[in-house]
Amino acid sequence: MPQPARRTPRAVSAGRRRRPGARRRHRTHRARRIAGAVSLAVLTTSGLVNVAMEGVGGGIGRVDAFAGLDNRPPKSLGENFLLVGTDDRDHLTGAESARYRLGGAPCHCTDTVMLAHLSQDRSRLSVVSVPRDTEVRLPAGDGRPARITKLNSAYQQGGPRLAVATVEHLTGVHVDHYLEWDFAGFMKTVDALGGVPVCTEVPLRDAKSGLDLPAGTTVLNGGRALEYVRARYLDGTADLGRMRRQQKFLAEVVHRATSTGLLLDPVKLAGTVRTTLGSIRADTGLDPADLIHLAEAVRDFTPGSSEFTSVPVADLDRRLPGAGAAVTWDRPQADRLFAAIRADRPLTAGRSATGSHRAAPGTPVPVDPHAVRVVVTGADHDAVRRTAVTLLAEGFAVRPPSAVRRVPAVATSGGARTVISYDPRWDRSARSLAAALPGSTVRRVPLLGGVLRVALGTGRSPVAPVRYAPAAPEPGAGAGVAGAVTGDSELCP
Repeated sequence: MPQPARRTPRAVSAGRRRRPGARRRHRTHRARRIAGAVSLAVLTTSGLVNVAMEGVGGGIGRVDAFAGLDNRPPKSLGENFLLVGTDDRDHLTGAESARYRLGGAPCHCTDTVMLAHLSQDRSRLSVVSVPRDTEVRLPAGDGRPARITKLNSAYQQGGPRLAVATVEHLTGVHVDHYLEWDFAGFMKTVDALGGVPVCTEVPLRDAKSGLDLPAGTTVLNGGRALEYVRARYLDGTADLGRMRRQQKFLAEVVHRATSTGLLLDPVKLAGTVRTTLGSIRADTGLDPADLIHLAEAVRDFTPGSSEFTSVPVADLDRRLPGAGAAVTWDRPQADRLFAAIRADRPLTAGRSATGSHRAAPGTPVPVDPHAVRVVVTGADHDAVRRTAVTLLAEGFAVRPPSAVRRVPAVATSGGARTVISYDPRWDRSARSLAAALPGSTVRRVPLLGGVLRVALGTGRSPVAPVRYAPAAPEPGAGAGVAGAVTGDSELCP
């Protein structure tokens, strides 16, 4: 029996014309579905990031590096990290220690000390190598007398807290975060990156570290990279030459991390971090969310975004009773170097104080959006999602409402006008956010913390584009610091 002809969708559409009101409703529903899909994609991506990073915070060794510190330098623009490599080898086998010629028992002191500065606009990473044999005066405390010794003794005698206090006293730079790794952590990081290339015009051999490197370019795995960065007896430059090689190596690490898309893949990034967790310690204030936002903020980095230098030295062989040869700084040059760090100025001559990738059009704001943490609430959930997505696109660090503590004094749903609630300590961040939400009302709420709260109003206007525009640099700021180089100049050909 023949089947009746089936009407095609076009025939149905032709036979059943929608009324104008129905067409408008259809377009509205379609727009909502598109907006919902975009919102869902963003929220899903954020969820993947959180899932990928789940457990990372618990796996990092923690140390209270700042408890009890007083008379600290004032906090400056950007973020400063004290990076410390120790000679601990607890996570290596005896065979590995022998293979990489790590010697006898560790002294539990610093093998490498670096001060890293991430600029306020997240466009520039400045790394300063600090000689571990720097002459320092350690204050009396914890049963020890005050004495003149070398920097690596600060960690040995007082751990991370005394190391932070000593570096802050030497440099006048406020340390925001502390990161420490041992030999195993270094090796695992290099292996997780798939190896790191180094190049040399002549063969390099150091019997003490075991380094035996041919001329040309060689991709080093974790073990051979450890030999390379520890080598001190290749020539008469000792630690100064070693710091120079470490800078070249770190420039290649930045290139490896950015060119392979590691920072753009949250799952891959989390996997890389997890492989190194057992050998890394961080201060208690550096949480997984900070690591996520840090990775997002520097995702556009290139080797040219980084710059490297060492503390200027006046004397390499100052004899200290009972401590051997120490290094003394060229104090005027060192003061100029750390003044640039405190003022968030580039170290290399002729560089702009801001990154070119932040030169997008929009209302100028005093704080980079990547550094402004925001929570969006409101009665209209679709509007909340759309606003959160758009603020994310402008670079703001938008977090879900569940990520912050509840504060009864803060409105979660605005009236006719959008309300921005903020802690008075973050007034510049509030001005930056208000520029992106024109027509909003700002309200000071003491003790609210570093996350700004947005309660959407019914008469809200679209999010406006903004761009980071810091204050003009001081006169002469473009002159740079002697010896500073950009990372792209340190790469292998």
